[in-house]
Amino acid sequence: MLSLATLAGVGGMMESGYSMNGPGSMVGTIAIMMAIVTVHECGHFIAARSQGIRVSKFAIGFGPSLITTKRDDVEYSLRLIPLGGYVAFPEDMPTEDDQAPVFDPEDPDLLKNRSVPERALVISAGVLANIIFAYTALLLQVGTVGKAIIDYEPGVRLPDIVRGTAAERCGLQDNDVLMQIDEWNVPASSRQVSDVVHRIKMSGGREMEFIVQRGGERIMIPCAPDRLSDGSGRIGVQVFSNSQVDHIKARSFSDAIMISTEEFSRLSNLVLDGLFKIFTNFSKVAGQLSGPVAIVAAGTEIAKTDAAGLFQFCAIVNINLAVVNVLPLPALDGGYLALLVLEALRGGKKLPVEFEKGFMASGFLLLTAMGMGLIVRDTFNLISH
Repeated sequence: MLSLATLAGVGGMMESGYSMNGPGSMVGTIAIMMAIVTVHECGHFIAARSQGIRVSKFAIGFGPSLITTKRDDVEYSLRLIPLGGYVAFPEDMPTEDDQAPVFDPEDPDLLKNRSVPERALVISAGVLANIIFAYTALLLQVGTVGKAIIDYEPGVRLPDIVRGTAAERCGLQDNDVLMQIDEWNVPASSRQVSDVVHRIKMSGGREMEFIVQRGGERIMIPCAPDRLSDGSGRIGVQVFSNSQVDHIKARSFSDAIMISTEEFSRLSNLVLDGLFKIFTNFSKVAGQLSGPVAIVAAGTEIAKTDAAGLFQFCAIVNINLAVVNVLPLPALDGGYLALLVLEALRGGKKLPVEFEKGFMASGFLLLTAMGMGLIVRDTFNLISH
């Protein structure tokens, strides 16, 4: 779960509909997403195995298994739906057909029988792995292609007008630069795309006056956006920032560390700011939340416009996954950590199994429902745009 506004912080991407053209860029983005999931699960796995804790399954993806192998009592699998993964422990699958336990409940190598610090390390290792991955991606970027420096100019670019939409009917053309909406001049800023999209959505279908730059001259075009069922307006264009991207490479390893740290801090603040807005003003930002479909589409667009931006895309998705997972909510790593804190406060006395299962099950159902809702909405938006 990520907000489009947060993804926009990567720079130079559109926010009003994504094009999935270019199979190579899409495959590359999906590969990055799967790598992020794999790193997260490897964090849990390595932390467990390094402490001698038994692991029964390591899976990337969900649904039917495509490839399965077993080694050292661990079943490894690659599954059909690349939207996540999991590490399972023997106590997660306690019974066979005869309802008899398939493990010794007193086995000291079971996760549930380890101390609070040992379990906390296993649970938090996925988050730590994503943080390390994010920083490494930024370090590789500044050491190879260089950090992206974006020079914004007034206006937003409209490279592709969708046929049969309000944009085509009112006379907008491919590669126009939208300079002004009514009395508002589009600024040279990182928010230019989101601000333009917001103004068009809030028009509710009211006719607006666009000033566009075309072939060296400015043209005034009246345009009435299509009014959607939710009351928002849409004209049917791809919107890109009007910017030039340059890259500055690190001159030394210490320089790379400094630049990477600054960029890691900037992206972390973007994620935290987006998360804060979700919790404090959900009704206004709910429409910007993105599921895996929209995130892959966003990464695809970044790959097509500036492949070097995939380093930052990788970093920001890793940071987002780490921050969201550490929240003390059911079914997330932070939820498990919250239960460990309660156990520690009880002097190490285990919480009732029924309470733990109920707590986690409630969160799993909620996250599944939200995830499926985002997938359906994002898929519909991609098709309709």
